[in-house]
Amino acid sequence: MSEGTVEKIFGMDSEKGRWILVLLGMIINLCLGSIYSWSVFVQPLTNYFTKTLGQSVTANEILLPFSVFLAFFAIAMPLTGKYIEQLGPRKVTIIGGILTGLGWLLSSFAGSVQWLYLFYGVIAGTGVGIAYGVPVAVAARWFPDRRGLAVGLTLLGFGFSAVLTANIAGYLIGASGVMNTFRIFGIAFIVLIVVLALPLKFPQTGWRPAGWTPPAPVVGQAVTCEFKREQMLKTSTFYGLWACYFIGCLAGLMAIGIAKPVGVDVGVEAGLATMLVGAFAVFNGFGRPVFGTLTDKLTPRNTAMLSFILIAFASLLIWQIPSVPVYILVFVILWGCLGGWLAIAPTACGSYFGTCDYPRCYGVLFLAYGAGGIAGPQLAGFIKTSSGSYLGVFPYVLVLAVIGLVIAFALLKPPKAPQQA
Repeated sequence: MSEGTVEKIFGMDSEKGRWILVLLGMIINLCLGSIYSWSVFVQPLTNYFTKTLGQSVTANEILLPFSVFLAFFAIAMPLTGKYIEQLGPRKVTIIGGILTGLGWLLSSFAGSVQWLYLFYGVIAGTGVGIAYGVPVAVAARWFPDRRGLAVGLTLLGFGFSAVLTANIAGYLIGASGVMNTFRIFGIAFIVLIVVLALPLKFPQTGWRPAGWTPPAPVVGQAVTCEFKREQMLKTSTFYGLWACYFIGCLAGLMAIGIAKPVGVDVGVEAGLATMLVGAFAVFNGFGRPVFGTLTDKLTPRNTAMLSFILIAFASLLIWQIPSVPVYILVFVILWGCLGGWLAIAPTACGSYFGTCDYPRCYGVLFLAYGAGGIAGPQLAGFIKTSSGSYLGVFPYVLVLAVIGLVIAFALLKPPKAPQQA
């Protein structure tokens, strides 16, 4: 099949109908990306367990569900790839959506923070990991002519999620309590994701947009696989990229997890702090196409170094001048840099190691995201418990950013081809 008009999507020619699939993927990712609203839940959960249930909980314990969620998200995502092909995008998205919503729903019955580790962290995190890659794969298949644009728009939903979900969560928590909010979100996610998943499908083999001709392969490329996963793991470039991705995600995910309480610490009114979390998510979303473009133009190494310079600057600024304007600027930078690393790392992976074994290569690299999700919030919780303030986190982030800068400078270089290694 060569002409896009042969297939119909929602009764339209596929060139037009495929844009609806991108929109569906974006909305699905808006639901999945609700994890980025976790900081809105931190204080209400603390109050619920301590004041309502009479339990003693630490900052670490309240942040741990966020970390467990990110860990299982990172583990499940690379393990799902082959099942998307076997079961199809519709079934895989429905399975992931039901698990995601079920995790939120069960969290509303948690009688202790430990149950949140299982319900929210393991079940919902696994659900998001299963569903996350499907809308991206659908967009990539339907848009061979505009793949970057389609995939970027689909992923914007995940980055922008907190714009909506943080404010909705803040309103619902105030109106009906934190546990009812979990329940409402869980039911809504199951219904929305299942319904939105029903139209998802891949094009038939050989389909291409009408009038579009694939570009001729560049000599020396698209014929052989530059690196298989096993070969990639033998390069210093991989370990440098993994370490940089880990530090970038650690700083960004920690900022997301503590955005609201830090705002309150520097004097932001609680309601405004919730609204700002949603505003920060805009920069998380835009960080992806901005840093993706910079990676293409400046090389992955230079873009990674720029990211660490920004993270270090932001950390130094709020450490030395804690105030409301500085808080807003700093968290705009940190959320933007996290979005940036979710573009830098996959782009660098393809640039350094090729595309033939890309799903397996990036699957290993993506584990750095999960590791950063565990380490970042736990470091923040430990420092909060020991120092009494989340502001004590930022000197450590400053040091880590400097370490990342050195690693990027030293190791982020194109590796020798496998046959020459």
